[in-house]
Amino acid sequence: MAKKSDTTRRGRRVSQDEVALFRHAMRGTTPMDERIRSAPNDENVDRSAPNPAPRFPARSKSVPSSPARQLPELSSGDATGLDRRTMDRLRRGQMRPEARLDLHGHTQDEAQSALIDFLRRAQGAGKRCVIVITGRGRMGQGGGVLRSQTPRWLNLPSLRPLVLGFAVAQPKDGGAGALYVLLKKRKS
Repeated sequence: MAKKSDTTRRGRRVSQDEVALFRHAMRGTTPMDERIRSAPNDENVDRSAPNPAPRFPARSKSVPSSPARQLPELSSGDATGLDRRTMDRLRRGQMRPEARLDLHGHTQDEAQSALIDFLRRAQGAGKRCVIVITGRGRMGQGGGVLRSQTPRWLNLPSLRPLVLGFAVAQPKDGGAGALYVLLKKRKS
């Protein structure tokens, strides 16, 4: 079998700095499976390529939460500090959403910014239950990117202090392509 050249999915050669960044990030890790491709070899690195600016996730404009008070990570359908009856009502779709955000057609960065702004405005307006529509994505490819990223974004330090819990929506509200999000009460 011929060895693949080290290019991105768009066919761009990998720069030496990108290789170094990758190796630095992966130091101390071991592959889950030997079939997983390793880091690019130095002979396949395009040294003439300009050094692109590193891409990091978009920073939120919120005030960082205090490190002394780390909030536990949420997963769909459970909540910390919330009574079971309320969470059951959210899961069953018995708490009607007071606002809605549709992320169809957004890139990841646009969707994350829109989600942060939407949840802050909703909480500021005193809304408790909102629905975030992510879409299901292509099911043959494991579902959509926004569908998989939204729960992770809800656990970010910029949003976690606003969110009490979230659950996959009922079929009448979008099913697996939407999430009910329960917001904390606004502090007066």
